[in-house]
Amino acid sequence: MYLSKKAKKHTTFLLLTFAFSLIINAQNNNYFPERNANWQERTPASFSINTAKINEAVSFAEQNEYSGSRDLRIAILRSFAREPFHKISGPTEKRGGPAGMILKNGYVIAKWGDLKKVDMTFSVTKSYLSTVAGLAVDEKLIASVNDPVRNYVWDGSFNGAHNSKINWDHLLTQSSDWSGTLWGGHDWADRPPRNGDLDDWKNRTYNEPGTVFEYNDVRVNLLAYSLLQVLRKPLPMVLKEKIMDPIGASTTWRWYGYDNAWVNVDGIKMQSVTGGGHSGGGLFINTEDHARFGLLFLNDGKWNGKQLLSKSWIEKAITPSQANVNYGYMWWLNKKGPRHWEGVSEDIYYAAGFGGNFIVVDKEHDLVIVTRWLEPSKIGEFVKKVMDAL
Repeated sequence: MYLSKKAKKHTTFLLLTFAFSLIINAQNNNYFPERNANWQERTPASFSINTAKINEAVSFAEQNEYSGSRDLRIAILRSFAREPFHKISGPTEKRGGPAGMILKNGYVIAKWGDLKKVDMTFSVTKSYLSTVAGLAVDEKLIASVNDPVRNYVWDGSFNGAHNSKINWDHLLTQSSDWSGTLWGGHDWADRPPRNGDLDDWKNRTYNEPGTVFEYNDVRVNLLAYSLLQVLRKPLPMVLKEKIMDPIGASTTWRWYGYDNAWVNVDGIKMQSVTGGGHSGGGLFINTEDHARFGLLFLNDGKWNGKQLLSKSWIEKAITPSQANVNYGYMWWLNKKGPRHWEGVSEDIYYAAGFGGNFIVVDKEHDLVIVTRWLEPSKIGEFVKKVMDAL
């Protein structure tokens, strides 16, 4: 059959358009596992990923288990023994061994360990807490992250010349330098400097909110408490209804606070949860549920066609803060800086917790990596091994 030059050009254009649409659809049609169903698996080779190198990465994770005690109560007390007044105030649990999953376009291409073991996850909890803050913003309960928190919480927590200047952005980026005591924890006693007199630290001059990053669980717990005042529901209930149930998470995860962290909200006694397990508590969760949460973020807050968390919030959450180029809204960012993983894309971001708990999101390659109880100093090397397999 004879085709004119014009017809040939048109046919070529149609074929190219069709091929391009197939690529776009393949990228957009990620797999979303149903609740209680067996998670679908694919071989690495089916995505043109080197199987031997993926297996090498998995072996590396298995062979580099976190060196701390499997009795996490002991591990916590040993790790924070130098902190004045530190004690266990919430539940702890004996942990399992190394475990993890690697997802490509939602499919499992590698897994290891007990994926259903419910374990403490420490500061990975902070990324879930940040998500609850995002829900409050999406629902207009918080008009702007730049609003002073004192406009929403009136009980005196944000009174005074310094604390009154603190806004939601400062709490989310751990740059508030809030001064006070919450649930018996003093802000100045939480991860104090290793050098210098503690009395000097206690009575120091405070930094302007937003200018200096300081990892401090007391202030993170203050964010959780403040969100409880705004949402007027226990934060685990909000997370369950808005995020975890829609993504098909199990019924086994729990989010705890300290034993004394109970408040009266509208005549109902509610527990204010923690943003980590520094003194016990925090999120207790299995590896598969972590992977679902990571998959939600990989898809810009959309799960199987339904927008659960706004894309705009996720973009804010993974934008470097003024005080720390490697930190957004309680997500770590692999930008050039003190916590950069060499040889790995700067677009990667991740949740990180004590003992080697990580949820890594790689948007460029449609990957989610969950690894648990990996020696923390080995995470960059581990992720590089996964990237080398692509």
